Amino acid sequence: MRKKVTLLLFMFIGFGISAQTLNVKGVVKDANGYQLPGVSIIIKGTTTGTQTDFDGLYSLSKVKKGAVLVFNYLGYKKKEIIVNQETINVSLEESAESLDEIVVVGYGKQKRKDVTGSVSLVGEETLEALKPIDATSALQGTTSGVAVNLSSGAPGAKVNILIRGVSSNTNNQPLTIVDGYEGDLNSINPNDIESITVLKDAQAAIYGIKGANGVVLVTTKIGKKDKAPTVKYDTYAAIQQTTRKLDYLNATEYALVLNEAYAASGQTLPFTNLSALGRGTDWQDQLFNDALLMNHNISLSGGGENVKYFISASRTQQDGIIAKEKSNFIRNNIKLNLGVDINDKLDFSIIANYFTSASEGFDGSLLFNGLNYAPTFGLDENDTSNFLGIEVVNPLSLLSNTFGENNGNGIEGNFQLNYKPIDGLTVTTRLGYKIYNEKQRSFTPIQEYGLSKVYNKTQSSVYQFKATSTRVNWETFATYQKTFAQDHNTTFTLGTSVQNDLFDGIYATGFDVPNNSYEFADISLTNSQSEQRSLNTGNGDVRLTSYFGRAQYDYKGKYLFSGLIRRDGASVFAKDQRVDNFWSVTSGWKISDENFLKDNKTINFLKLRASYGTLGNLVGDNLYRSLLSGEGEYVLDGTLVDGTAQGGLPNPQATWETAEKLDIGLDINLFDDKLVIVADYFEEIRKDLLIQNFPVSGLLGSGAPGGANPTVNAGTSKNTGAELAINYKAFDSENASINLAYNVTYVKNIVTDVLDDAFVEGGGFAIGNLAPSRMEVGQPIGYFLGLVTDGIFQSQAEINAHPSQAGLGATNTAPGDIRYKDVDGNGVINFDDRTNIGNPQADFYMGFNISAKYKNWDFTTYLYSEIGKDMVRNFERFLPNVNKPAYYLDRWTGAGTSTSVPRLTNDATNNKLFSDFFVEDASFLRMQNIQVGYNFSPELLEKVGLAKLRLYTSINNLFTLTKYTGFDPTVNSGAIGAGIDYGTYPSAMQFLLGLNVTF
Repeated sequence: MRKKVTLLLFMFIGFGISAQTLNVKGVVKDANGYQLPGVSIIIKGTTTGTQTDFDGLYSLSKVKKGAVLVFNYLGYKKKEIIVNQETINVSLEESAESLDEIVVVGYGKQKRKDVTGSVSLVGEETLEALKPIDATSALQGTTSGVAVNLSSGAPGAKVNILIRGVSSNTNNQPLTIVDGYEGDLNSINPNDIESITVLKDAQAAIYGIKGANGVVLVTTKIGKKDKAPTVKYDTYAAIQQTTRKLDYLNATEYALVLNEAYAASGQTLPFTNLSALGRGTDWQDQLFNDALLMNHNISLSGGGENVKYFISASRTQQDGIIAKEKSNFIRNNIKLNLGVDINDKLDFSIIANYFTSASEGFDGSLLFNGLNYAPTFGLDENDTSNFLGIEVVNPLSLLSNTFGENNGNGIEGNFQLNYKPIDGLTVTTRLGYKIYNEKQRSFTPIQEYGLSKVYNKTQSSVYQFKATSTRVNWETFATYQKTFAQDHNTTFTLGTSVQNDLFDGIYATGFDVPNNSYEFADISLTNSQSEQRSLNTGNGDVRLTSYFGRAQYDYKGKYLFSGLIRRDGASVFAKDQRVDNFWSVTSGWKISDENFLKDNKTINFLKLRASYGTLGNLVGDNLYRSLLSGEGEYVLDGTLVDGTAQGGLPNPQATWETAEKLDIGLDINLFDDKLVIVADYFEEIRKDLLIQNFPVSGLLGSGAPGGANPTVNAGTSKNTGAELAINYKAFDSENASINLAYNVTYVKNIVTDVLDDAFVEGGGFAIGNLAPSRMEVGQPIGYFLGLVTDGIFQSQAEINAHPSQAGLGATNTAPGDIRYKDVDGNGVINFDDRTNIGNPQADFYMGFNISAKYKNWDFTTYLYSEIGKDMVRNFERFLPNVNKPAYYLDRWTGAGTSTSVPRLTNDATNNKLFSDFFVEDASFLRMQNIQVGYNFSPELLEKVGLAKLRLYTSINNLFTLTKYTGFDPTVNSGAIGAGIDYGTYPSAMQFLLGLNVTF
């Protein structure tokens, strides 16, 4: 009996123990439904645990009920779950802090908190929200220190990047490195990009001769090891419209204004019956149209035990919002990114991006003609009598005679080997390449618009261009990491780089195209006997050789130091001028790791950093050589013969520009990392600015036809400024989150020195005016130089009391004319009174971004602003009979009627001279994106075999708040001559509907 009782007791005890433990199993996925292999699962408070397998599955035996399982995976938020059942499926969310932990810094990577330089990062989420056609646009408003402007709003137009303002009078574009090779953002499918990192300070000296304008580092996507194949399909379609049409006179208003001008000049009125005119033709309505934008992208990614891969294909097609039948852009991409572990010490990767592009466009004067052509003309009516002058024609007629296309294809990427012979040492060798083939064809038919019109053509012609650009870059570098005495962490990098850029092109123009038809527009079919026929070639061979080294050190992870040097040689300069050294030092102090802050509840992270160094800007090509590009006439055997002569004078002392950069920064995280602040102060001195056509003695022969003065290193500029970036997690829970981000940059540029007090002019404003843009000591590069207005003369008495303005050209000044200031105070108004009347570069760049989620819904919005910039309204023509902006309805018509808009007259006046009357404040705030999306629940999608399905709608360029009366204040490019609006193609407002599917 005792034995039975004892046995029964043990059975109850065993049952009790068994009842308190569970055999737990399940699957771990990410928020998109992908299985996650290698996830660590630990029973909290113990060392017992396991990992998920290739399919994200796991199992743990005899886990106590009520125990806590801790799920941990790199790049995802840690998750803890109480065990109360046997099947526990887990979904992990990506952690922004973890994803941002590793930053690409050039020939290496660093933990974000260990970076001692100034960097900005744009991730995949931002690219997905903005849906840029050119990935460069994703930097606008999302990164401090970076300004992004379009050269034009036309499909496929180039996007310009400025990092910390304009420093050079020539090239200010940053270097772009894609997965280790030198590339361009406009050839990449934005869907293929994982992240974009911007190096803004002296740490970019690792790129030496090309790093002065900053460096944009692009990392493209690749699959993950031990991950099942994943297929993604993304598509969107959009309707595009112009963001603005300019307010111009209708037919009746136009006729009234012209009659008044004719009457003021004592001429016969051109319009005698105004009642029949009505509103007339709105030429902007005829040119602008709704246009379609479509994008398709499909990708396959995944990996095995030793392999990871990413393959994608995409197509983007965009029609233009002006004359879409002759304004469009198509880009196709096929991308391969493959990584293979050959063994424990050796791995290999190959990256290839094949792309094609095709575009059609028209002459930039189309919109200009649309604004100036009279509304009294019919759609098919040409100005045959030259009523509007020889410069202005019917824009629709001009469009019908416009034929042009540009096609290109290329392949770019690299091959890379990484070898780890011993612990801590990695040797990398890679061969980067880019081959681009381009061909262009434009046809000009015989055309007649009216007597002596400048657009008239009595002979048809075709221009064809074909070229191949090849870039090969071979780099080998070694990185060694070693910790000494536990607390001294070091990383050493030593390497070499060689690059060869080749260009080979042929340009030809032929005349008398058969049938005056685009169909037959080919050089081979034109008149081979025509003396005008031309054939030219172009070629280039630029070679760079570099050696570089970097040492990084930290003590206990608190005190950080980095020093680097790079020696570059470039073939484009004379032998004794083609080699130079660039260097930088950076340092950092993690104050939050000190004992007095280590346990601070408010300050989670605090780092002070600083950097200083020199960098180069590779501008100028073969300046030391004299080319036979001039014109000459020679007597041979008693006959005068046309020939060639020396062109621009050579300068054997020419070399590249050099930048000296200083940056002091502070990184701070507060309130459990909810508030992240990054602040920087920076200075840059840009030396040896290359100034073209620098004044020299005429005895050297530079004044001959086709000749020019030499290009000389003769200028210095200085940029100072500050940046502030703030990110705030306003709310974060399992079902909802709100994140706010704001950044602002202040930049001031000034020219501090130009040899012999020379100045550089550029840009253009109306016929007969002096150059409106200038570079000279004491002013910013490319500032506007013009007259300063002081209201309108209201009476002859005011004219008599004012200094004479006859020195400006027009001898008679009448009431209603513009009054100019006597800036130099000498009692005479002339062109010496011109002064700084505006700056095309903004003082402040700002971005404000909001992202929010609520259950299955997500919302994002991006705003961008530039403050303190000016633009020149140069799309008007000062011919008597062209159409005019509507502000002329508020013109001066008698004493007291206007203090800003002058009278109308056909007499000669000084009112059309370049002055601040034509310069406008172009500060703006743009809602560049607003998007709402819905993610279908994983439980529902699992039934139909999908991992993710998201629908979204988005609007780009929803509105722009600005005082500028032109088309688009965001269109800007260049240095000297920037900010002058010739009637530039505006950027489009886009209404998108999109779909993201993952299988």
